[in-house]
Amino acid sequence: MKKKLLDPIRGIYAIVDPLGRPERSPVALARSALQAGARVLQLRAKDLSTRERVDLAREISELCRGHKVLFIVNDRLDVALAAEADGVHLGQDDLPLPAARRVAGDRLLIGVSSHSVAEAMQAEKEGADYLGFGALYATTSKDKVTRPQGPARLAQVVRAIRIPVIAIGGITLEKLEEIHAAGAAGAAVIGAWVKTEEPEAALRAMVHAWQKIDKRNHPA
Repeated sequence: MKKKLLDPIRGIYAIVDPLGRPERSPVALARSALQAGARVLQLRAKDLSTRERVDLAREISELCRGHKVLFIVNDRLDVALAAEADGVHLGQDDLPLPAARRVAGDRLLIGVSSHSVAEAMQAEKEGADYLGFGALYATTSKDKVTRPQGPARLAQVVRAIRIPVIAIGGITLEKLEEIHAAGAAGAAVIGAWVKTEEPEAALRAMVHAWQKIDKRNHPA
């Protein structure tokens, strides 16, 4: 049965990808993200074979279960199912959401990337569990990105739909305040922690900053 978003996806959503630094294994990065307090962890491993992705995803999925953190596989529905992940995240050029839902049923959460209000509304209509919106700022973590959207466009998307919106693209510690103010449920981060000399410390700082901002605006 699909994991229910009793507490909507919220907070720092850590994307695991060595970004060309093979000395940093995805498993080691995943452990760092979990120790830092990430609320959601996504595996992005585009350069691996399907078998390698499945083996890696299974290992990270087990780690996430131990920390009660949602584990999402980027792009690949088959890998997400084989690894018993919590969900899959689909881009606009990946398997269409309705087709993914027919295959996965209620076993997986499905997130969708969008770059416009229209795409966001379509994703919600088709049953997406959450939305990834961006690229919010200029980023070098992806080979192909749209023009930076900015917080004003993010706010438009948040107002247009009811599912959680995760901002992505060029997000740094200093940008969290305005992302939260625009209504994002969380922030997906990759370069701002993976490319640093101390990834765990960098991510922990973002987690603590978001918690402070979110608690101020959403008191318990």
